[in-house]
Amino acid sequence: MTVERWTDEMLDELASSVTELRESVSEVRDSVDGLRVTVQALLQVAAQSQRDMELIKQRQQENDQRFNILLEEVRYLRRGNQES
Repeated sequence: MTVERWTDEMLDELASSVTELRESVSEVRDSVDGLRVTVQALLQVAAQSQRDMELIKQRQQENDQRFNILLEEVRYLRRGNQES
């Protein structure tokens, strides 16, 4: 087994590589934190949109019921006029 001695230049390169790696890891963490915030905001928007869609659906059902009641009343009135 051969033993290799580290030169000052090799140690400097290693230190430089470690520093670059540390900076890269820091940038990745910052990116992940940014993504986390973005995902949370998107989830909140999606939840609000879901609630809005449920309200719209509920209102549409109520409007459909009102329309059907009015339609039945018109039909009833027309039958009454036709019989007279």
